[in-house]
Amino acid sequence: MNSVRLAVFSGSDQPIQVIERPLPSTLGEGEMLVKIELATICGSDVHTRDGRRVEPMPSVLGHEAVGRVVAIGLENTSWKPGDRVTWTSAASCGVCAPCHDWRLPQKCVQLFKYGHASLGDGTGLNGCYASHILLRRGTSVFPVPDCLSDAVVAPVNCALATMVSATEVLPTPCRTAVIQGAGLLGLYGCAILRSKGVARVLVVDTDATRLSRVPAFGGEPILASLRRFIQAGQVDAVFEVAGTSSVVAEGVEYLRPGGFYVFIGMVLPGTSLGLTGETVIRKCLTIRGVHNYAPRHLEAALRFLEQNLDNHPWSSLVSPPYRLANLEDAFNESRRRTWPRVAVRP
Repeated sequence: MNSVRLAVFSGSDQPIQVIERPLPSTLGEGEMLVKIELATICGSDVHTRDGRRVEPMPSVLGHEAVGRVVAIGLENTSWKPGDRVTWTSAASCGVCAPCHDWRLPQKCVQLFKYGHASLGDGTGLNGCYASHILLRRGTSVFPVPDCLSDAVVAPVNCALATMVSATEVLPTPCRTAVIQGAGLLGLYGCAILRSKGVARVLVVDTDATRLSRVPAFGGEPILASLRRFIQAGQVDAVFEVAGTSSVVAEGVEYLRPGGFYVFIGMVLPGTSLGLTGETVIRKCLTIRGVHNYAPRHLEAALRFLEQNLDNHPWSSLVSPPYRLANLEDAFNESRRRTWPRVAVRP
């Protein structure tokens, strides 16, 4: 095969078109050409497809995937063709202040994000809704254990790694936590927190179908209309993955003095907080924002899955795969929210 297939996004009012391009003839230092085995649709991809967030166009969307190495550039000798891999959703320089001093490579001054770059940037193999992707220098790549199926591992390099980052620091003690939102981030959060010894993880959502998955991942489902039964002032940590600021006042009410509130889902404009400084001060709260993750979180996410493979029904979180030619159907399936993740197989 001397060509690659790319699903090109040109705007929310335009159909996605699958095109072919020649395979790159050469790779630069630190680059890696990977054949996509399976990709999944993240909520941010739906937001872009629907015009709720603005990205460069035309482009290839998609940043959650698993694949196999096809070719390797210079100075990248630790890998060989055929190796099964996943990778960080962004490439960073490793030397700027965010990378080196602040331990926030996801805020690198030269950050490159897969699935968020113009088709005219480099080879154009910049997203996962394609047969191949070209990983740039500064991308951290990790081997995928054979025990993890494509469906289980594909969302790891966004959703699970992000929740590993979000739960990296917990208050002491942390016996009870509330997660606001029962999507994939919320389900991953249940499993991680329980593995860390949190005795009760309460998950609040308006969707009873989404909540039905919560017990299998160690959480207690709470329909939003019944959230009054959560005891105010007794929760050690609250994790917002609902994507709306309307839940923040409730989250603050749940927290005990000295509690932690972690914001993860409110990544769009229009999320102003109805929160007074007095409340934060008098309750001695810690408020933390988490956006994406560092390579160590992806490495820990893979290890977590491997160690907990038999503890939860991971494969139930991902739909049967759609073909790349039917990517629009896959997006429609994702909008219905029947599955936490919808899969695409090139």
